[in-house]
Amino acid sequence: MPGTVDELVWRPAIELAALIRSKQVSPVELTEAVLARIDALNPRLNAFCLIAHDLARRGAREAEIAVTKGEPLGALHGVPVSIKDVIFTRGLRTTGGSRLFAEAVPEEDAVAVARIRASGGVLLGKTTTSEFGHKAVTDSPLFGLTRNPWNPELTPGGSSGGGAVAVATGQGPIALGTDGGGSIRLPASFCGVYGFKPSRGRVPETLGFPGYEHVNTTGPMARTVRDAALLLDVIAGGDDRDRASLPREAGQYVDACDEGIKGLHVAWAPDLGYATVDPSVLTLCENAAAEFEGLGCHVEVVNPGWENPEEAFSTLISAQFYGHWSDQLPEAEKHLDPTLVRFIGRGASVTARDYVLAYDRIRTYWSEIHAFLARFDLLLTPTVAVPPFPSTQNPPREIAGQRVSVLGWMPFTYLFNLTGQPAASVPAGVTDDGRPIGLQIVGRRHADRTVLAASAAYEVACPWGERRPPL
Repeated sequence: MPGTVDELVWRPAIELAALIRSKQVSPVELTEAVLARIDALNPRLNAFCLIAHDLARRGAREAEIAVTKGEPLGALHGVPVSIKDVIFTRGLRTTGGSRLFAEAVPEEDAVAVARIRASGGVLLGKTTTSEFGHKAVTDSPLFGLTRNPWNPELTPGGSSGGGAVAVATGQGPIALGTDGGGSIRLPASFCGVYGFKPSRGRVPETLGFPGYEHVNTTGPMARTVRDAALLLDVIAGGDDRDRASLPREAGQYVDACDEGIKGLHVAWAPDLGYATVDPSVLTLCENAAAEFEGLGCHVEVVNPGWENPEEAFSTLISAQFYGHWSDQLPEAEKHLDPTLVRFIGRGASVTARDYVLAYDRIRTYWSEIHAFLARFDLLLTPTVAVPPFPSTQNPPREIAGQRVSVLGWMPFTYLFNLTGQPAASVPAGVTDDGRPIGLQIVGRRHADRTVLAASAAYEVACPWGERRPPL
């Protein structure tokens, strides 16, 4: 086996898959190494709410037998993968972080999970989330607090925080998350890993907990861009059960990572015209954006002049949560996260007119963004306006001495859930006190390959793979 057990858990998924095919790495020994890592770290970090030891070991044995027999092998054959606990997994408990579903076991996989299984991926278990993914930090009444591996006193972000912590710490090379307002990109930024929100419809949405209709996307989190592309190659492609899903594109997403970005026109928008940004975040992201000049891009500092989309987003999502979950109140209120109860309550005040006007505003946003991206191939922003903050505190309401709104700490991500474009977070460095910061890369409609190519080019210029949490 190449390398020690400790080295094995840090190898990229794409390398592990190749080593397994060539019989240089055993799926069983790989899975045991990752499970041992999870067992050692999970009590401290709470990345996993369910560690599926038996399922993982059975999957690894089956993978090893298939290699021995010379059977056809899928892209993820023998590679360990974790699944966020809002994504349905057949025969494996899926709770959404809620006491209301503490013992729920789906009878069917979400499409992405079924495709991972069919590709030979070994399911490790379920990663922690906020209740129904309703907030952008990771704690829930059922499973408690998930901690940032760079500093356990800090939040890892959310709501795919468990998956981000897992990949950041060698508890599996890739994780499947969801992003309804930034829930892949925010924790990727806070944990110093790569997170990719595909175009809406790129990965079919079939089974899961309701509340983020028309904005949610399932996507990969990984330590490298190519690993994320590898997972996207497995899970992308249309499915008639989701009428909004997109047909499979020609070519492989992994290959897009080698396409280069020389000559692209790139916009760097440090605040989008409405956000307040922590100076330490701004400095690191400005430096990261400047790297694109060295990659052969034409970079222009811009202020798009868009209005803050927070009201439209909050109106839309709170109304949907109210519609789906208000019948649980008041009886279930004592079992729910108080922030979820308040969020549902906000939806009670949304009128039909408010809801329609929010959709009208979203159409206006798309018109403005479409016109803007006629000039630019990519848009760069900070991923989050602040560095990671203490996990026991509420998100900051003051940044750089200015009072901000409820979502003022995360003003850059949810706009692109409303408009449906691909967007990624790449590590942009760490603050002087060691807190990770991310740069967001946003593409044109359906330009997933371009975002992956830009991410991969930046990774080559500013590699982050050897930067590991001080556990």
